[in-house]
Amino acid sequence: MNSVVRDRVVAVERRIVAACDRAGRRREEITLVAVSKTFPASAASAAIDAGILNLGENRVQEAKEKIPLVAGVARWHLIGHLQSNKVKEAVRLFDVIQTIDSIDLGERIARAAAATGKRQDVMVEVNIGREPQKAGIDPDDVERVVRALNAMEALTVVGLMAIPPAGQDAEAVRPHFRRLCVLRDGVGLPGLSMGMTDDFEVAIEEGSTLIRVGRAIFGSRG
Repeated sequence: MNSVVRDRVVAVERRIVAACDRAGRRREEITLVAVSKTFPASAASAAIDAGILNLGENRVQEAKEKIPLVAGVARWHLIGHLQSNKVKEAVRLFDVIQTIDSIDLGERIARAAAATGKRQDVMVEVNIGREPQKAGIDPDDVERVVRALNAMEALTVVGLMAIPPAGQDAEAVRPHFRRLCVLRDGVGLPGLSMGMTDDFEVAIEEGSTLIRVGRAIFGSRG
């Protein structure tokens, strides 16, 4: 397991460096989040052993069971939808919650963080393709939502996050990445979480600062 994951991390790093070279960017500008959802704690431990510093999970309950079993230290990101009844647990477990999709959810997270004396890093999820089946705020609401979240003392809004429409090749999603970058610049945030296994090179070329890579590191899910 460890050697396979290590080889995959090396291969992903090569792709990141090549994309940065094409875009005239520095490797240090990109945070690689290894998405360990559905994989056991041993896989997450292997990723940390291979040099991964950031891990991503989709579900609070899975993370609650997995994180205590993981060997090594990582910064944990929640990248899946957060239900309101899981907010307190999410604040306890995660360093970054990437999927705020309403002011109400932001308020709940802020209250939970304040109650424990924590300042929670968060990102705003944008439904960049305006897909009715997906979570995320409408692109037109970004400024209003970010302004409201910035006013909450227990939150630090570190960027925007999006998942572009599925089933398209990397070049087809480039306009979505480009638009998210424009939205991010418009509200003056530092972070931009976009790009996964099949399209993270294009995301880097369009300004992503954080990529979420699962399959290229851990293999296909069963």
